[in-house]
Amino acid sequence: MSYIVKRTTGTAGAPLFLTFHGTGGSEDQFHSFAEQLIPGAHVTSPRGDVSENGAARYFKRAAEGVYDMEDLGERTHAMADFIAGEVAQTHATRVIGLGYSNGANILASVAMMQGDLVDDLILMHPLIPFTPTPQRCLKGRRALITAGENDPICPPDLTQQLVTYLTEQGADVTMHWHSGGHGIAQSEIAAVQQFLS
Repeated sequence: MSYIVKRTTGTAGAPLFLTFHGTGGSEDQFHSFAEQLIPGAHVTSPRGDVSENGAARYFKRAAEGVYDMEDLGERTHAMADFIAGEVAQTHATRVIGLGYSNGANILASVAMMQGDLVDDLILMHPLIPFTPTPQRCLKGRRALITAGENDPICPPDLTQQLVTYLTEQGADVTMHWHSGGHGIAQSEIAAVQQFLS
């Protein structure tokens, strides 16, 4: 699988910062945000290669919250290979991933499959409606999860289940709630900045 990708070449020894858009977004959605968060970083932003009625996504689904698990598995492997290639190309010793909604879901899925690939996970409004298998390589990884208390797409109980899962794997998890829905609140931006500072 090949992606349309936006890349910014960083300075030698800088972290690799990967960004993953939400459904209907593009490689531009968080690219400049990542550049601002860590000046000098290598920034890589792949566009999802699945089209859902013209909206770009990273994997197929049958309905809202109903994933095509076979397709998710295949595309998770492909994304893990892509990330490994970016790491090899940049020689980065620290890898940061930021994803929103569908982008957070593919990033989380990669971490659940290959826990040592991304060091710092920023999962904004993730939805993992299945029980992941244990992943011992997540031990010591840092994760920030942001979510809306009134998100109609990502129920708070499923968000909490993901927090519990990551914590049980030994990850260092920070949770940020806001009172809104599925949109990104200003407080989430501040939480991301604080997480990376």
